Amino acid sequence: MDIVRYALLIAHFIGLAAILGPFLDQWRSDVKRVTQTMVWGARAQLLTGLLLVGVAEMNDFEVDHAKIAVKLLVAVAVAGAAEVGAKKTKALTSDSPADAVRTLWWVVGALTVVNIAVAVAWR
Repeated sequence: MDIVRYALLIAHFIGLAAILGPFLDQWRSDVKRVTQTMVWGARAQLLTGLLLVGVAEMNDFEVDHAKIAVKLLVAVAVAGAAEVGAKKTKALTSDSPADAVRTLWWVVGALTVVNIAVAVAWR
C-alpha cells in the first residue's frame, strides 16, 4: 500500500506543479491566461488528494478531517476557477477585456498557495 500512497503523492505534486508552473511563468506577463495545464493540474490535485485521504483511512492513519475539509473546499474552488478561467481564456479576442481572466488567474494561483499553506502549517 505504500507504493500506491507514494505514487499518489507524486501525482499530487505533479498536479501542483501543473498549476503553479504556468501561474509563475505568466507572473510578469501583461496578458494573463488560465491554461489547460492549470485546469488539468487542478483536477489532478482534487482527485489525488481524495485518493490520498482514502488510502490513509484504509491504512488506519489518523486523518484530521477538519483540515481535509478545508483543503477540499479550497481545491474545489481552485478547480472551479480554473475551469471558468480556461473557458474565458478561450473566448478572449483582441477586442475583449482580459480583466475577468486576470482575476481568475489570480484566484487560481492565490488559492493554490493557500492550500499549500494549509497542508504545511496546519498540524
